[in-house]
Amino acid sequence: MASSNREISNPAALHPAPGFSHIALATGRRLAFIAGQVALAPDFSIIGGDDLGEQTRAAMRNLGVALESIGAGFEDVVRRTIYTTSPTEFETITAAIEEVQGSTDHPAQTILGVTGLAVPGLLIEIEATVSLA
Repeated sequence: MASSNREISNPAALHPAPGFSHIALATGRRLAFIAGQVALAPDFSIIGGDDLGEQTRAAMRNLGVALESIGAGFEDVVRRTIYTTSPTEFETITAAIEEVQGSTDHPAQTILGVTGLAVPGLLIEIEATVSLA
């Protein structure tokens, strides 16, 4: 796995950051922008049905494939944006993310509530900005 190209920070004067960091400093020399990844299999079927946790794990696994293809890992993600039809279910989302990334360290992150995604039945989409050496 790639070495980390980020430094994360949570200033004491800000509220605690459960499941994300307030600041992620990109320490690499290049940035990569990964399009939103969803719970779609190669045959375009939805993975996880109507289970937000399963769909989150599948989207994160797809994000992992994209990261690996550029020689990066989850520890190189400096910004993550999550679009979901269930934005208040951040505990479910965070637990699924941590399970797949194998860490409780998180980049800067925003969760946005949406009324729907590009394919009916999708519950979550995760995009990332990555710092590369």
